[in-house]
Amino acid sequence: MDYQPSEKRYSDMIYRRCGKSGIDLPVISLGLWHNFGGVDTFEPFRKIIWKAFDAGITHFDLANNYGPPPGSAEENFGRILKMDFQSHRDEMIISTKAGWDMWPGPYGDFGSRKYLIASLNQSLKRMQLDYVDIFYSHRPDPFTPLEETMGALASTINSGKSLYTGISSYEAERTQQAADLLKSYRTPCLIHQPQYSMFERWVEDGLMNVLGENGIGCIAFSPLAQGLLTNKYLNGIPEGSRAAKVTGFLQANEVTVERIEKVTKLNGIAKNRNQSLAQMAIAWLLKDERVTSVLVGASSTEQLVDNLASLANLKFQHEELKMIEEILTNG
Repeated sequence: MDYQPSEKRYSDMIYRRCGKSGIDLPVISLGLWHNFGGVDTFEPFRKIIWKAFDAGITHFDLANNYGPPPGSAEENFGRILKMDFQSHRDEMIISTKAGWDMWPGPYGDFGSRKYLIASLNQSLKRMQLDYVDIFYSHRPDPFTPLEETMGALASTINSGKSLYTGISSYEAERTQQAADLLKSYRTPCLIHQPQYSMFERWVEDGLMNVLGENGIGCIAFSPLAQGLLTNKYLNGIPEGSRAAKVTGFLQANEVTVERIEKVTKLNGIAKNRNQSLAQMAIAWLLKDERVTSVLVGASSTEQLVDNLASLANLKFQHEELKMIEEILTNG
């Protein structure tokens, strides 16, 4: 099946400058954390990539361990690039990461120079690429000197294997330290990828200020709180959902009565805005101009299209924000 990108692919997407850099990112980016692995069916997620690119999504976010099994999301994405996007590579921002457990032994985890550079080399082979646009330290490493981790990121830029560098899930103080080190290596930190949603707001406790002051972009992952900020759980835990899976990242004990009450009230505000709850949750993050992009996943083209529809209404009235804050704070 041949794919021809839409000639109107840049007409409706909104792009924001990523911190103090030369890069604009789409305000909605596509993450391949779930649904693109070896256990998934190839053609459906191939069409999700098509739909994303046709909608102006230029940023595709991966990591070495995405799948399952680990590495398979990169392999599948590499196949799709080769089959459908060879002549469009320069229109894309492709990112990958290393930092979580990837292979046995002492060199396949965290943030050593050995692990980061070896992992990036593996990722490039899996995706059949000469370079990635962004290479991240996927999580802070309490055991390795930060100078070593940041120095490894800088060396991937100097070797031409990545164009920009980023960090993920670093708290405010460590982010400032990382930013200072990368500046000293003349390879500034482009972007930070934290978990951020209406239900996960730790970034507001200093991190967003650090990013703004240092000209670092922010891309929020898990904006829908693993599906909690959708209509999926309004009537309990549906069979086959992430919360129904014992090994899933969203556990059933997180779907509390208190949270469902909050979700129900938030859903009422979303309806008054002519949005789904998911659309309002995405728009709520983008109200802060320091948020460059929101990273969404998709199990179908329909789900992706629904998330993209959030761009139709990104403005909030003061009273709406006040009501949302009251719900999130007090229930």
